[in-house]
Amino acid sequence: QVQLVESGGGLVQAGGSLRLSCTVSPQIFTTPDMGWFRQAPGKEREFVASITRSGHMINYLDPVKGRFTISRDNTKNTVYLQMNSLKSEDTAVYYCAGALTNTAATNTRTYDYWGQGTQVTVSS
Repeated sequence: QVQLVESGGGLVQAGGSLRLSCTVSPQIFTTPDMGWFRQAPGKEREFVASITRSGHMINYLDPVKGRFTISRDNTKNTVYLQMNSLKSEDTAVYYCAGALTNTAATNTRTYDYWGQGTQVTVSS
């Protein structure tokens, strides 16, 4: 069964850090692109970060550049999102996703596989 399972979300104070993990079924993890997206209440799902299989291309949403770092461990079928200097506006449900492209895609519609999401709440 194809699965993406996120973990690591929670409640943190502004300025704090969290590391999200996404463990992926092997058949999905062979997809070149893995990404993180988020959806805040009343808003559309938005791109956060993406990485190609080799890590040679990485993209970030502008507001998270310098604060968030995406990485992947292909030996563990896991992709990570290290989030530092968190702000209240980072509060959202965070989703990991896989795509068959190899461009560190940023468009939600490009991604074929999705996890169930993990809640991140940043208190000010």
